[in-house]
Amino acid sequence: MKSTGSLTKKTTTALIWSFSDLMANHGIQFIVQVILARILLPEHFGIIGMILVFIAISNSIVDSGFTQALIRDQHTTQEDYSTVFYFNLCMSFILYGILFTSSEAISIFFREPQLVEIIRLLSLVIIINSLAIIQRVILMKKLDFQTITKISMSASLISGTVTVTVALLGFGVWSLVINMITLQFMQTFLLFIYNRWFPSLKFNYQSFKRFFGFGSRLLLSGLIDTIYHNMYFLIIGKLFSTLHLGYYTNAVKFRDIASQSLASTVQRVTYPVLSSIQDEEERLHEAFKKIIRMSAFINFPLLIGLAAIANPLFYILFGEKWMPSVAYFQLLCLAGMLYPLHAINLNILQVKGKSDLFLLSEIIKKVVLSLLIITSLVLQLGIFGLICAAVINSYISLFINIYFSAKQLAYSVLEQLKDLLPSFLISSIMGGIVFSLGIFLPYPHFIQLIFQLIIGVSMYVGMSRIFKIQELTMLYSLIISKGEK
Repeated sequence: MKSTGSLTKKTTTALIWSFSDLMANHGIQFIVQVILARILLPEHFGIIGMILVFIAISNSIVDSGFTQALIRDQHTTQEDYSTVFYFNLCMSFILYGILFTSSEAISIFFREPQLVEIIRLLSLVIIINSLAIIQRVILMKKLDFQTITKISMSASLISGTVTVTVALLGFGVWSLVINMITLQFMQTFLLFIYNRWFPSLKFNYQSFKRFFGFGSRLLLSGLIDTIYHNMYFLIIGKLFSTLHLGYYTNAVKFRDIASQSLASTVQRVTYPVLSSIQDEEERLHEAFKKIIRMSAFINFPLLIGLAAIANPLFYILFGEKWMPSVAYFQLLCLAGMLYPLHAINLNILQVKGKSDLFLLSEIIKKVVLSLLIITSLVLQLGIFGLICAAVINSYISLFINIYFSAKQLAYSVLEQLKDLLPSFLISSIMGGIVFSLGIFLPYPHFIQLIFQLIIGVSMYVGMSRIFKIQELTMLYSLIISKGEK
């Protein structure tokens, strides 16, 4: 059995490297996104937004829950990896063929002729991604996020350079297509170079059956979640203009850079760590509680703060033509602040092998979201109504996720909510004051942004010290110890 100190040290190191990976990766992609937003038109992003749902669903089917099943398994063999690898690859070719032949129908649905050729080229990322799934799983099981960080940064730098170059040469929407293909290709190529895992010429049906038994429910859960997560691109693309979809797409991407960085870091690091202590109830409870509190302490002020400073931030980064995205972004941040908490609570269900409860929770949440979306459409509340439905659903979903995870741990719904409350209240007070300052300060956008940032950070740190929030001390100690090393 691993010692507590050893596990904590390994987890901390993995979290830091994983967060560094996502921050560096997203940071580079964010810079590229800002440059492209300056060069391209909102309509170009809208066209890509129409296709994202099909790519996301395909990738979810290709994975089929095998990633989580493999990470959870403590005795995975080369034959297991090879079996899943061949399944992933075969599914990717099947799905590419389906999208290739369906491209004309999709183009007619959105009334966008360019989609035919774009879909046929962009869908190649599905095949490229399938080649990298096992490579990532192996590195994640080792908690080797240092290697993943190097790969992500290198791939992002190369793809970003290529993308900006072709955008400046006047490739328009094709710049975004080239960006996605180049990024995925470089990540896959570098994973094979650094990890050097290659499949054996074996396919074990019993191995497939064993992992698919657990992964199939996660597949259905993930598929439902992916469809609903990307449904807005379909609805907005069909019912509204490409211009409005472009505004929404950019707002979502910008929000995800912040919210998904922490959510993805916590999810992909804590899942293998929690899986390794799944049978030690007391350690599992304590680790889970610390992760929940720290995630809230970091993510709540980050997303609320971004919503508060969105107006000057968008004007400085993207320019005046993107200002209609601001209101979308602010609402999306209110939903995104809960994403890490969703991920952590759902991780417990997977760690405990409760894929049936995982699926049930997803079905309940999606029924709620469907009712909210239908209500918004019937009342003709427009895009704002649709986004408000997503915000409301995010908060309802948190209660549902906590309810199910509480059944697996001695950590009740009320106890978890009490642990989240201090960070939520302090962040809300800070965000309200920072947002108000933005309204009443008659300064240029840059001066206003700097002033809001200084006030916001000072207030949050100050209130955390006054109310003796433990996570501030823990975070400070962590940063200092790593800085000294």
